[in-house]
Amino acid sequence: MFRFVLVLVFASVTLQAADLVEIQIWPEGAPGLMTPPSPATKDFLRTKAGKTTITNIHEPTLTIFQPAKPNGTSVIVAPGGGYVFLSAVHEGVQVCEWLTTIGVTGILLKYRTPTRDDAAPHEKPVADAAQAIKLVRRKAVEWHLNPTRVGFLGFSAGGNLLAHLACDRGEPLERPDFGVMIYGGGFVDSKEPTKLKPGFRVPADAPPMFLVCAHHDGQNSTASAVLYLEYKKHNIPCELHLFTQGGHGFGMRSENKPIHAWPQRCADWMNSMGWLQP
Repeated sequence: MFRFVLVLVFASVTLQAADLVEIQIWPEGAPGLMTPPSPATKDFLRTKAGKTTITNIHEPTLTIFQPAKPNGTSVIVAPGGGYVFLSAVHEGVQVCEWLTTIGVTGILLKYRTPTRDDAAPHEKPVADAAQAIKLVRRKAVEWHLNPTRVGFLGFSAGGNLLAHLACDRGEPLERPDFGVMIYGGGFVDSKEPTKLKPGFRVPADAPPMFLVCAHHDGQNSTASAVLYLEYKKHNIPCELHLFTQGGHGFGMRSENKPIHAWPQRCADWMNSMGWLQP
């Protein structure tokens, strides 16, 4: 049912839905067992999920959005949703469509959810993301991509996923070449939010990062600032945008506030880093 819903979501927001290619990340089945949703997770779904959100994802996939004139750069997009569901449109499809307008191949990651009841909710989504990056690099020639220009863009829980993907050490082929984190968080100490969680650190070879958040978005704005400062310690390229207004979950919506210009600021950053040149 949820696969069918996702197809309807695509069809409702893009004229190119018939041309989209969706592939499984784990053709032989994703590793590990999914935890049955708890009453709290079911309540979260009942009260927070919308018409364009999807969940109950046991078979992660990638959907490829090809630009008319690809420049070789690709960006895997991870929607948010509290590790319970995916906000598939304004944090997914619309983002991939925007990426194609700047010559970037947008790749929508449909990672496993819900994982909120797991001891480490990010682990299965991070495994999906790491496998997705390896898959994109293996398909680079076929998809006309540069395997050294594979980025990752995450919203909210997808931003938390990105933080672990970029900073937890895995195989080099599993790490993005750059990251874009939009109102991500969950990696600072809840009691001392100006410090990273115990066990989480930014390594000296973390990928360059672009960060966007609203000032009043709970601890997420603090998390963005702390992450920037950790990047600064290692002199790793990082750009931080904190806006006075914007809230949480704005995605690609446009309400004529400064924060809604983040895609242009992001494109400027990507261009300055050399990722928009053919």
